Amino acid sequence: MLVDPRRDIDEYLTDAKAHGLTIEGVVNTHFHADFLAGHLEVAAATGAWIGYGHRAETEYPSRKLTDGERISLGDVTLEIMETPGHTPESISILVYEHADDPVPYGVLTGDALFIGDVGRPDLLASLGVTAEELGRMLYHSVQHKLMGLPDEVRVFPAHGAGSACGKNLSTERQSTIGEQRRTNYACAPMSEERFLALVTGGQPAAPGYFAFDAVLNRKARELFDHARPARPLTPAEFLAARADGAVVVDARDPQEYATGHLRGALNIPADGRFAETAGSVIAPDRPVLVVTPQDREEEIVVRLARIGFDHVIGYLREPDNAFLEMTAEMTPASRVTATELRAALDGPDAPVVLDVRNAAEREQGAVDGSRHIPLAELTHRLDEVPTDRPVVVHCAGGYRSSVAASLLRNAGHADVSDLLGGYGAWQGLHAAA
Repeated sequence: MLVDPRRDIDEYLTDAKAHGLTIEGVVNTHFHADFLAGHLEVAAATGAWIGYGHRAETEYPSRKLTDGERISLGDVTLEIMETPGHTPESISILVYEHADDPVPYGVLTGDALFIGDVGRPDLLASLGVTAEELGRMLYHSVQHKLMGLPDEVRVFPAHGAGSACGKNLSTERQSTIGEQRRTNYACAPMSEERFLALVTGGQPAAPGYFAFDAVLNRKARELFDHARPARPLTPAEFLAARADGAVVVDARDPQEYATGHLRGALNIPADGRFAETAGSVIAPDRPVLVVTPQDREEEIVVRLARIGFDHVIGYLREPDNAFLEMTAEMTPASRVTATELRAALDGPDAPVVLDVRNAAEREQGAVDGSRHIPLAELTHRLDEVPTDRPVVVHCAGGYRSSVAASLLRNAGHADVSDLLGGYGAWQGLHAAA
């Protein structure tokens, strides 16, 4: 049985075949918001049934799993544990190596319990349910049900660091109930009100595509086809598609992008939280053209498909050579050092400083007089950024600021720079002063 699979399922099928296993079921612990799950792809490829917690309603046939229900996979036995709170239909899955074992080997916690955190209850995935209602459900699920398990039970969450479904996710792949009881801030004994305050405070802004994916995971959508890749385009074809309204996503390093890029291209570097960032600044139905580091075209297309962004028209096969034929459409991007920003702020034409970090980051310190719009909110708050003054954008280290600066240029801002080294560089400058 597969739990919470992604859309590109070849790896699962290959592993199952190599071990002589048959995939009989595919279960989503909840309607995911941060990625498009691969349940439909698995069912189409294997004939497996699709399962959810009993509160889930889907457009496709699915099996409703109830609290305490047991599923036999030979001697291994799975037991469903309802753990609502991140979403109303959330479940966890207890894994027993042998049907009569008194203590589970482990628990697949979905997004109810992470390593170092718990699932946030404030996402739009749960349409019609308030964050407070979900938070109270989550309190019971975490404090009473999951923390009611023995210390030795292994914890296998659906996500690690890199997901915006929590605020403090660890890079570790597994833990134990006992370790989480000792170290996870949300697992310590506390009142329901204290729990609500802790898990709802300091959450990052939710990426714009979350509601799209949460709804799409309920629908009978088109399947991902790995054999139908985006195609390489000539420079003329690429520019024609851009003229027809496609957005250009330049996935190169910010410094390469700054050296020269196509006018209006959004810089979303591949070496980072690419899919989440793309989903924060691009509409899901927008046609996309991609410029990638050499030989990473297929990777970028797949990473977009994992969040349901399937409208990739094509890519530049050898961007460096293609750019030589597109010189009239190329432009550099301004980047400034912390020293240059300090001098500009003291000058007669002081720029607007735009901080695109999340709220919890800004609480640790900020540039005096700076404006704050988290990157995930920038697309629908562009009118709050002045157009009659230079703008310098910063984040923590320089990744998000390059994205935000490119978004502002795409929207028509004429004089935009991003801060090299981000707020860390600014702090360093003032610490040395």
